[in-house]
Amino acid sequence: MMNGDRMVPVLGEQEFRDLMAGVCAPVTVVTTADGGVPYGATVSAFASLSLRPPMVTVALDRASGVLARITDTARFGVNVLGRSQDGLALGFARRGTDRFAGVDWHLDSGLPRLAAAPGWLVCELDRVVDGGDHLLLLGTVTRARTLPGAPLVYGHRTFGTHSAYADRLHRGIRDQVAACAR
Repeated sequence: MMNGDRMVPVLGEQEFRDLMAGVCAPVTVVTTADGGVPYGATVSAFASLSLRPPMVTVALDRASGVLARITDTARFGVNVLGRSQDGLALGFARRGTDRFAGVDWHLDSGLPRLAAAPGWLVCELDRVVDGGDHLLLLGTVTRARTLPGAPLVYGHRTFGTHSAYADRLHRGIRDQVAACAR
């Protein structure tokens, strides 16, 4: 393929998939509500974007039903899943099912929040950016809640967690300060 005056090699789709499978990504369930009905989907294309103002990015497939609801309501929630929540991730990835059936959730700031998720963000949609077969949502974070726990990540086509985080003992800040003072 030509890009200006230089030849750019075309990367095969499977080669790109295989490469990206080795990149660990956080696992989230992105939610919204429209007309009192909850909508949600598993998303691993999630990242922090800005500190001032606090912003995140989420990428959703153009065919996603959740995407259409988010663009209509201009709001979305991000449930950051913990190490043992791969069942939730799989449930919210399935098409054609009631993804909220049997799931403990409630409305928080008008958005569906999964009760057991250790991370929660409320976002106002700032803008939508074209990204090939996906759209990148830029959201301003208006509320956040974090509980301790190892995160759920997806890499090499399987769920897991950051092993060093999962295995370490969590000492209190006083213990850490005391250790540094010695």
